[in-house]
Amino acid sequence: MIYLLFLVLFAEGVVAFLLLVDIGPLRELVIKSLDQLKMGRGPATVKTIAGTMSLILVSSITSSFKIQNKGAKLGTMSPMDQVLWRTYLLEASLIGFTLFLGFMIDRMHHYLTEFIGLRSSIGSSKEEVERLQKEKMQLKDKEEKASKEIQQLKEQISTLTKNLNKLKLENEEKDKQIETAEAHVVSLQKQSADLLLEYDRLLEDNQNLQAQSLGYKG
Repeated sequence: MIYLLFLVLFAEGVVAFLLLVDIGPLRELVIKSLDQLKMGRGPATVKTIAGTMSLILVSSITSSFKIQNKGAKLGTMSPMDQVLWRTYLLEASLIGFTLFLGFMIDRMHHYLTEFIGLRSSIGSSKEEVERLQKEKMQLKDKEEKASKEIQQLKEQISTLTKNLNKLKLENEEKDKQIETAEAHVVSLQKQSADLLLEYDRLLEDNQNLQAQSLGYKG
């Protein structure tokens, strides 16, 4: 029993050492082995073994106290009782260390698993942050480009507005010139009509004078 406990304690010490010290792929291998141990019936088996060892621990401690009390009552312990007392005490110590180391291995495995998960999450978050920063820079470049384009469009609109106002003014001047020309044409038409009337009157007077002149000659 004692040799078996030494073997178990040594194995637990190796596992704890590999969990504490990162040596190549050994830590990952140990973590995967413990993960498999905690799956299925593994936890129930471990609890059963731990409970059995706890009962043996209590039994060893109780037996060592009984032998110690017996020696105290007799004033001395026989060589056989001393051997048994030391055996029970060593057995209880080994079982106690084995249970304690097993508990420490379980806690180290739990925290290492969480640590690895958090590190993966942090790595993913870091990549996400970098991706978002790149997208932010791209959006900023697009925003600056769009701002420049908007500024250019504003300048073009301003230029077109000025040209439009200029064309409006020119159009108004042309309209005024057209109105003036139309009024001048109307005035000329009126003068032409008056001249035609005057011409007809003079022509009629000339014909009358000619007729009178012919009457005198006859």
